Amino acid sequence: MKIAHREISPSMPPLVVAEIGINHGGSLDVAMAMVSAAHKAGCEMVKHQTHFVEDEMTDEAKAIFPPNADVSIWEVMARCALSKDDEIVLKKHTESLGMIYISTPFSRAAADFLAEIGVAGFKIGSGEANHLPLIRHIASFGKPVILSTGMQTIDSLRPSVQALDDAGIEYALLECTNLYPSPPEIVSLQGITELRRAFPRAVIGFSDHSIGPEMALASVALGACILERHFTDTRYRKGPDIPCSMDPAELRFLIDRSKEIHTALHNPKLRTGPEEDVYRFARGSMVADQDLPAGHVIGAADIWARRPGSGEISVQHFDRLIGARLTRAVKRNQQLLWTDLDGVKPQANT
Repeated sequence: MKIAHREISPSMPPLVVAEIGINHGGSLDVAMAMVSAAHKAGCEMVKHQTHFVEDEMTDEAKAIFPPNADVSIWEVMARCALSKDDEIVLKKHTESLGMIYISTPFSRAAADFLAEIGVAGFKIGSGEANHLPLIRHIASFGKPVILSTGMQTIDSLRPSVQALDDAGIEYALLECTNLYPSPPEIVSLQGITELRRAFPRAVIGFSDHSIGPEMALASVALGACILERHFTDTRYRKGPDIPCSMDPAELRFLIDRSKEIHTALHNPKLRTGPEEDVYRFARGSMVADQDLPAGHVIGAADIWARRPGSGEISVQHFDRLIGARLTRAVKRNQQLLWTDLDGVKPQANT
């Protein structure tokens, strides 16, 4: 898939998405500072959350308290939502730095607003992963979609994925665990493999709510092409998502290390050019393990392999030498030559 100018595929380094989300606490200045900090850390994409509370929730939400907050979910979002004008400014600031701006709409009105201001793509959160009317509405804009799949099974996801397929858009599915933070006991790295197997048309990624970069980095080795983590410019801020947020240093670490893992992931199993110098001394050459006379028939106890590997016969040929007759006398630790062995056809070392 492609969002704005960024290709996202197994052949490309993972796209690391810094989710500012609601960490700005409703302050445009803080949100812009977070975007700037993500840019300085080398991030390519930031993700916001667009909350129009009246269209997103009913009054019952005022009595629901999320596990990571001490006020109702209504109050959390009311405090942290940016105005339409502020979000437009934030988007412009992000794009002025050469970064890609996307956001999660939590309502139909929010999706319409993001479409109007021309976001390059949409993120759909885990809470809406089975909200087929909203998914269809977002998909109707024809933009790429990243869908988090927390709290869902493979089977419960199928209708949502079908809706994205029916819309003919490019999309990604992110394995996710929706506890903030998520301990390793409930994080599913297997989910990445299961999503790849069940939905071969999708780009697969990992939305991480654990502490530290380890889970996200491990997901790269399993094929994750997108790494999304909450982000803050400083851990000293307060907010429900701050405990599981990375700071600029960790963001830089995640970007650099994920690129290294991606590079190594595409290297086949073979001896590389830089290893040749090591191989020449590290491998063993076949030698006599005791003084042996000419005409002696070699047994397993007569030979051994010792460094360096500069000899003519590598240890890989050990078994072929058993039963050969010596054409000359050899001393202990003398490297053997193919011409020393009667009836053995020379073979190249590998």
